[in-house]
Amino acid sequence: MKSGEALTPKETVLELDKYIVGQSRAKRAVAIALRNRWRRQQVAEDMRDEIAPKNIILIGPTGVGKTEIARRLAKLSDAPFLKIEASKFTEVGYVGRDVESIIRDLTELAVIMVRSEEKIKVESKAAGLAEEKVLDILLPFKPLDEGEELEKARKEHAKTREKFRKMLHEGKLDERSIEIEVTEKRSSPMIEILTPGGMEEMDGNLKDIFSNMMPKKSSRRMTLIPEALKLLTQEEAHHLIDNDKVVTLARKKVEQSGIVFLDELDKVAGGDGGRGPDVSREGVQRDLLPIVEGSSVNTKYGVVNTDHILFIAAGAFHVSKPSDLIPELQGRFPIREELDALTKDDFIRILTEPKNALIKQYEALIGAEGVKVVFKEDSISRIAEMAEEVNDRMENIGARRLHTIMERLFDEISFEAPDMKTKKIVIDKKYVDEKLDGIVKDVDLSRYIL
Repeated sequence: MKSGEALTPKETVLELDKYIVGQSRAKRAVAIALRNRWRRQQVAEDMRDEIAPKNIILIGPTGVGKTEIARRLAKLSDAPFLKIEASKFTEVGYVGRDVESIIRDLTELAVIMVRSEEKIKVESKAAGLAEEKVLDILLPFKPLDEGEELEKARKEHAKTREKFRKMLHEGKLDERSIEIEVTEKRSSPMIEILTPGGMEEMDGNLKDIFSNMMPKKSSRRMTLIPEALKLLTQEEAHHLIDNDKVVTLARKKVEQSGIVFLDELDKVAGGDGGRGPDVSREGVQRDLLPIVEGSSVNTKYGVVNTDHILFIAAGAFHVSKPSDLIPELQGRFPIREELDALTKDDFIRILTEPKNALIKQYEALIGAEGVKVVFKEDSISRIAEMAEEVNDRMENIGARRLHTIMERLFDEISFEAPDMKTKKIVIDKKYVDEKLDGIVKDVDLSRYIL
């Protein structure tokens, strides 16, 4: 498959279709946004800096696929991705998280991502160095002679070393234990600093300072050769990775392809700013504005520019609406897509079609006990019907309702499966009704159970 950002919008939608049912308009919007990042890299450099990402607001009730669309998009594009709730933040000056921590957290994720990529690149070399260390331990060279005898001893040692290398590759030494020396970085002392919003990075910086002050400690341990190879390979890989290069690549990755999913944006919209929980809603929006607009944020890895980070916001917008956001922030989210509420047909597709469909998950889970679960078509239809009925009657939580229904349906099977004599269970409409009909019809019971 092509790299994520090189996928055409149609290909991106096809990939999203494997995991998310319906919501074609939202999929189109994010697919175009992803392709535009690739297009931007192809234009002349002077024009490239002028092209800003088209941020998106996804509007719809909970459980219809807003978060899943953004999460799958990040996996497709192999980009640093951070999901954060807008309601976690408060206006600078109040106690709570400040919005710049979004970029600091995103940069931290990018560093971990790039370090993993670099580790894969040096893994082969690191494995070779680890193997040499193990052979040095197994067969140390301690010459006692000089001159011609020394040269002869070296040749004999090299010959024996190659025999041991062959045995190592063939697994003939796997049961043998050796003593190795590994470096352990001492953990930093527990430090917690209560700071007002905007100064929380001080906590992390102080932890890093104290951690670096602590001397590295080496310890010797007896371990089997396969485990020794693994530990030594990790240590050698750590030495081979260029940390300055990792930080530079991570910052570039954040700036050019970072994605922030800002959930619950509706929770900071529409407050009158008067009192109680509304006191800092507009303040949070004003603090978010420079980050979304494009600004420079100080992180422990250097300054990160947010001009080209893609922001995908989401919210139910039941009480408020996007027009309740401050005008400046509205202008930074030009694309708005409303996601459809899920119907019975959608629930049937969610249960059966995606790669990670719920029915496939339960078949695999119970299959681990050696019990085969078979779903009849009428049972799937009945489960979907019940999910729609309960969502209509109570709070609409979308596809998440299927999880509660399936857990209740499989409650007895999950408990009894290890001791079952029968190795095949057929779930039909009658079985579903027996287990769930009473709960669905009883309003009070379904309120607490489903």
